[in-house]
Amino acid sequence: MDDLVSAAAGRVVLFDFDGVLIHDDTFGMFMRDLYARAWWRKALVLLISPWLLLVLPFSRRYVLRSLVHLGLLGMREDRYRELARTFASNLVHRPRQFCREGVRTLRRHLAEGDRVIIVTGCEDTLVRSVLDALGLSDVEVLASQLRVGRLGMRSGWHNIGPRKVELLARHGIQAWQMAYSDSHQDLPMLTLATEAVLVNGTPKLCKRLEKALGRSVTRVEWS
Repeated sequence: MDDLVSAAAGRVVLFDFDGVLIHDDTFGMFMRDLYARAWWRKALVLLISPWLLLVLPFSRRYVLRSLVHLGLLGMREDRYRELARTFASNLVHRPRQFCREGVRTLRRHLAEGDRVIIVTGCEDTLVRSVLDALGLSDVEVLASQLRVGRLGMRSGWHNIGPRKVELLARHGIQAWQMAYSDSHQDLPMLTLATEAVLVNGTPKLCKRLEKALGRSVTRVEWS
């Protein structure tokens, strides 16, 4: 992996966040924490669970979006930011929560003079709060966004799949030399990378990505 980092300096290097720098889904963990803190949110989910189960076979995304909206119901933006920062501060102290090799690799890219950008489906404030707690405040972030609604914070821009490439382009970034990911959903981002790096991917996923890309990918195992 050191050879991957030291091969060239001054490159644009993209990192996914969940599954690459941290184990588990960060926003999902945050939402579970919100539900654990408020019994009435769990009661609302229980109340509408028959409807959620009815919709689930047709649109898992719609169900997840509904759970997010219930988890953020009645929450002001300043309160959301406060809770996100507190959650991030506690998260960095959990043992074995972060991919140590992933964080070290990111730091080495920075030391080599590469432009490192985290491009993630996780929510912006939450990601930045985690990076602040890790001492990585200066790393660029392109992430999902919430918006302020009449009933609290709501889903806004969901930065996944081709939307990652779209958001990069909106920020004037149309070429990158390396991209680290653990997911087939990042195929659009990996396709445009000179070197695609698959993190903790199964042989099946690796084969699927290589078939879609028409070239080999670099595989790394990070704990």
